[in-house]
Amino acid sequence: MDTMSPQQRHKNMAAIRSADTKPEMTVRCWLHSRGFRYRLNHPRLPGHPDIVLRKYRTCIFVNGCFWHGHEGCRYFRLPKTNVDFWRTKIERNRERDHRDYQALARLGWHTIVIWECSLRPASVRQRTLESLEQTLYHIFLADRQLPAGPSRTLHYPVQGEEDGTDEKLAAEQ
Repeated sequence: MDTMSPQQRHKNMAAIRSADTKPEMTVRCWLHSRGFRYRLNHPRLPGHPDIVLRKYRTCIFVNGCFWHGHEGCRYFRLPKTNVDFWRTKIERNRERDHRDYQALARLGWHTIVIWECSLRPASVRQRTLESLEQTLYHIFLADRQLPAGPSRTLHYPVQGEEDGTDEKLAAEQ
């Protein structure tokens, strides 16, 4: 049972921001401090990516774990009230995200998804942002040396990173 009246719940939900969120601002400030220049919410690209780095042909989405249904994340759980509504809404968000990532790849753009949970503890945040910087440099170098090829979507955190273990990260390298 919801402890708020419908008017209170509406006011609360309407106050949740979709742009300039704290995780997004963290990534933007960090990128800018490292000399990366970008555009915000490019209207001509599918999904209106949060951050667009033209030089690297890369789009960065900073996703909230709840709103985008981050499976296996401690910050994502379905509310206990109005479950069908929330399940449908979050599933639509996931499907839309997947469509947008595929559309960007068809246009030759790289896509990086940074999950909110990868920015929460300071130690994990630092590793995530440093890994992001290295990824952008690798993308830049690869795009300069190789002919245009298929793009891919990268997700941060890599499985296991959010709890401080780097086993999967080490296995992938």
